[in-house]
Amino acid sequence: MSGHSKWAQIKHKKAHTDAKRGKVFTKIVKEIVISARLGGGDPDGNPRLRTAIDKAKETNMPYDNIKRAVMKGTGELPGASYEETVYEGYGPGGVAVLIEALTDNKNRTVAELRHVISKMGGNMGEAGCVSWMFNKQGYILVDKKAVNEDALMSIALDAGAEDIKNDPKEDNYEVITSPEDLSRVRLALEEAKIPVAFSEATMLPKNYVQLDEKTALQMTRLMDALEEHDDVQNVYANFDIPEEIMQREEAST
Repeated sequence: MSGHSKWAQIKHKKAHTDAKRGKVFTKIVKEIVISARLGGGDPDGNPRLRTAIDKAKETNMPYDNIKRAVMKGTGELPGASYEETVYEGYGPGGVAVLIEALTDNKNRTVAELRHVISKMGGNMGEAGCVSWMFNKQGYILVDKKAVNEDALMSIALDAGAEDIKNDPKEDNYEVITSPEDLSRVRLALEEAKIPVAFSEATMLPKNYVQLDEKTALQMTRLMDALEEHDDVQNVYANFDIPEEIMQREEAST
């Protein structure tokens, strides 16, 4: 799990940096719109919308922006019509790459993403070529300094968590939930005064590809380029990277 844990934290820090120039707001608004369109505008009955709103609050998105996005999704306000689509392929070193996008023009998006992937040493694949390598899960990171493992396990499992992982080499516990239970488990931790370092609904790899330094740098550049694309909501990959590379990436945020 270490590769995912480190990259998740790097993404979290980048999100706060990007929020300053509004880039993350655009992606979150799209997610709120489609979540409300598919599951209704009540976050208590729509776990996906609740997760999107939680993410909006983490980046200090104004309440009026959130409200308008929900109303666009429910049809109370006019807005662009986004379509969900998933693209699959391979990065440097044979790393599996799964891309979730929201777009109003699928032909444009697929052409642009194919160009990005090939330019960075990977290739686009057919539907289903790598998705079987991932499981949809809720994912929470908790700083080990904030709570002991027994207390965390008791609270998280009682709230519906599926597993708690404690890698001795990592600074955080990893709490795994179903996507539907993510908000409930996070809320239970917060009510117990246990600070959550990071949380998201994500696709966790079933196994990881170990990368050398050269390939790791190529892979991180590909991840950055894909996540910079306006239509891309999430990028998942099954790579693990040497500690020194991750430290450099973190320092660059």
